[in-house]
Amino acid sequence: MPFLDIKDQPEKQVFDGVTIQTIHGEKLMMSYVRLQPHSVVAEHSHRHEQMGIVIEGTFELTIDGETQILHKGNTYLIPSHVKHSAKAYDKMAIALDIFSPPREDYIS
Repeated sequence: MPFLDIKDQPEKQVFDGVTIQTIHGEKLMMSYVRLQPHSVVAEHSHRHEQMGIVIEGTFELTIDGETQILHKGNTYLIPSHVKHSAKAYDKMAIALDIFSPPREDYIS
């Protein structure tokens, strides 16, 4: 299957007000993330390397204790096992996250 449509994937709630739709191959995963206004991604870490880009809106991202406000077009890299969290502001924000390897807990 060389062509996949993210819109065909089921939506999964991962935190209150935070949903994802994912597609994956053997070694990579893309996750389309929607953060509803004032939603919070609790601090966590995982073995997967994570990289992302803000598609729409603004949110606060903390990586290993360093916090930045991210806007459309901003990118980020979260190394394996590093604690991170996020907080949305007054409007919905959308990000595209890439994981390697794919997150088993996100695969239906």
